[in-house]
Amino acid sequence: MARPLTDHEKRKQISVRGIAGLGDVAEIKKSFNRHLHFTLVKDRNVATPRDYYFALAHTVRDHLVGRWIRTQQYYYEKDPKRVHYLSLEFYMGRTLQNTMVNLGLQNTCDEAIYQLGLDLEELEDIEEDAGLGNGGLGRLAACFLDSMATLGLAAYGYGIRYEFGIFNQKISNGWQVEEADDWLRYGNPWEKARPEYMLPVHFYGRVEHTGAGPKWVDTQVVLAMPYDTPVPGFKNNTVNTMRLWSAKAPNDFNLQEFNVGDYIQAVLDRNLAENISRVLYPNDNFFEGKELRLKQEYFVVAATLQDIIRRFKSSKFGCRDPVRTSFESFPDKVAIQLNDTHPALAIPELMRFFLDVEKMSWEKAWDITRRTCSYTNHTVLPEALERWPVYMFEKLLPRHLLIIYEINQRHLDMISALYPGDSERLRRMSLIEEGDPKRINMAHLCVVGSHAVNGVARIHSDIVKSTVFKDFYDVEPEKFQNKTNGITPRRWLLLCNPGLADIIAEKIGEDFLKDLYQLRKLLDYINDDVFIRDVAKVKQENKQKLAVYLEKQYKVKINPESIFDIHVKRIHEYKRQLLNCLHIITYYNRIKKEPNKMFVPRTIMVGGKAAPGYHMAKMIIKLITSVAQVVNNDPVVGDRLKVIFLENYRVTLAEKVIPAADLSEQISTAGTEASGTGNMKFMLNGALTIGTMDGANVEMAEEAGEENLFIFGMRVEEVEAMDRKGYNALEYYERLPELRQVMDQIRTGFFSPKEPELFKGIVNMLMHHDRFKVFADYEAYINSQEKVNNLYNHPKEWTKKVIRNIAASGKFSSDRTISEYAKEIWGVEPSDVKIPPPNEPRD
Repeated sequence: MARPLTDHEKRKQISVRGIAGLGDVAEIKKSFNRHLHFTLVKDRNVATPRDYYFALAHTVRDHLVGRWIRTQQYYYEKDPKRVHYLSLEFYMGRTLQNTMVNLGLQNTCDEAIYQLGLDLEELEDIEEDAGLGNGGLGRLAACFLDSMATLGLAAYGYGIRYEFGIFNQKISNGWQVEEADDWLRYGNPWEKARPEYMLPVHFYGRVEHTGAGPKWVDTQVVLAMPYDTPVPGFKNNTVNTMRLWSAKAPNDFNLQEFNVGDYIQAVLDRNLAENISRVLYPNDNFFEGKELRLKQEYFVVAATLQDIIRRFKSSKFGCRDPVRTSFESFPDKVAIQLNDTHPALAIPELMRFFLDVEKMSWEKAWDITRRTCSYTNHTVLPEALERWPVYMFEKLLPRHLLIIYEINQRHLDMISALYPGDSERLRRMSLIEEGDPKRINMAHLCVVGSHAVNGVARIHSDIVKSTVFKDFYDVEPEKFQNKTNGITPRRWLLLCNPGLADIIAEKIGEDFLKDLYQLRKLLDYINDDVFIRDVAKVKQENKQKLAVYLEKQYKVKINPESIFDIHVKRIHEYKRQLLNCLHIITYYNRIKKEPNKMFVPRTIMVGGKAAPGYHMAKMIIKLITSVAQVVNNDPVVGDRLKVIFLENYRVTLAEKVIPAADLSEQISTAGTEASGTGNMKFMLNGALTIGTMDGANVEMAEEAGEENLFIFGMRVEEVEAMDRKGYNALEYYERLPELRQVMDQIRTGFFSPKEPELFKGIVNMLMHHDRFKVFADYEAYINSQEKVNNLYNHPKEWTKKVIRNIAASGKFSSDRTISEYAKEIWGVEPSDVKIPPPNEPRD
């Protein structure tokens, strides 16, 4: 039998169709050696693999710089409307391979590195993930940056350069343990510090009422230092900018008159200011009202708005002299998108600038602010909504508090005029929530201060209009929109699954990478036996590769013929990893009950991080790892069922796992997952979905046909009906013998023999106060899993469903999402103009 191809040979074979492009190998080698010698000051004899990675990164970066400068020059000359995407999270992952893919350099580099006696994948594995996000919201921002560049929009991502990103997760004794993510330890070759654009940000102080109006005085200053990262579009020579701010203490920090004498302490205290950009808050879908977090939110907003205004005022490239003095045209030149409420302070901060600095009338300032800003809502879970105590604003941002009071007063006056005497409605719609303490509802601020508000999947946008913001929708229905999320097919197909991208390109050409709707053409090959075989073969190779990786990582032998059943996302009760767990135990019990029966083999993988302070989420991880211990060491089960908890799930692990998945678990309680984006990645990569009618699953089922997904469980209406009637878990426990057995095993310590009481908290929650109704969907879920097994026994039928799903995934490109934002919210047009590359003279 012929030996299997190496990854390099496989990549070389794929490159025949040139998706990855082949350029001047000699030039890359020369550049690589030059960087090794002159940039890294290393001789080949003493260079480490990390040196080689940095040499390659600098080589690839060289190809970005000319395009980057030229793109920014092009924007200054054309002076288009600019889009500013404000987010406290950008979950970027690794940059090297993505840059090579988007520049069409991957094959050239692969060949050059190979000729130098090195392995490209080995070098790529040295790069740290830029983990500046928690999950969906931060990864969405990263996909959006890729699409905005690919669509030729003059766009900027603005956020914080956290010194420590999302923690690294270690599993010790089955428990999650957090480790700091020191991702900048060896330096970051992709960023460029821009000290010349450093800006002051003010905190604390008081408001002085003068004849010329209110003044914010006696403030403490922190400096915001920008670091720019290039964002290349896909093969269009556009390179946009992600600008992340880092906090710096000013040199006179704490050395003012009152502190004479303790010079050493004053210098040490610089850390207090610089802590603002130290660490990402690790909560997903949960609000923690900490002062440091509020400082982070204002820090990014204040620095970004100064930057936007400076750029608005100067029109010629490289010139910082203000030329535009009127702000009439501001909303025609500037769009600001708020990614959730985290950057909501952009609204009062813009008002502060117009009122206090530009001395504008309130009406004019408010009109410009509203036409500039728009807000994306990401969740309807009440515990996730930001409600800041008024006392924190009084202390930290006193001027902004007064502006928010005024916004609220005028807003409530308007509502009063529309609904005279309806004080209950005023209470519901107020930006200020009465209570102890009084709080500012940031979502209400965003809705009132924006010209557009959107949800992130059709069902979510409908829920937003009918519940959370119903009162606001009644007053201004035209303000509310839907923008169903999407993912970039460059990272989430071409980069992570080149084998699949290749057999697709063979059939329909390469244009689908910029127009994902073209995947529809694959329906012509639904009965093509060769294509069916190729799709199955690519999946099998991906599974084989993951199996090898996991056996190295976890020392568990994995059956690559088994169903790879994968549930990866942040650990949260609403995402119902517990429901998956109940199925695992049920399947285990069935095998134990009839050990001689034929069972479809499964490898069930669960992965995701729990917020460090979320006790229940940490217990869920412990339960899964405890069940895995029992199942994986039971000789009766053999290789028919294996359970693996994927440690430290992150972008880079997703890129390995998703292409190998057969079954994608998307099982949140209907009405709780705003959209989901992992669901889309699995669909595009040839997994079938088992899921509830929640988030974007609804639209996935609509695109592919509901019969091509394993849809189960209550719909939103049924969940609401159950809320009205009351959910009684005991009823299911008593009626369903398999469920009762599972719960009794967990309760009596079958999976924790040394600590029989360990999981009593989980059992108590499931039985008595489960907001997410796990038992109510248990039976339907188990039945749906049986359907999965039955279909998997018919590989050809399974693969046909896979092809139907891939063919239907075109809607879920972030290019489509961004086109909709551009046209319907930002008022800009996507352009397919290819900026000439740096080596060609300009017109």
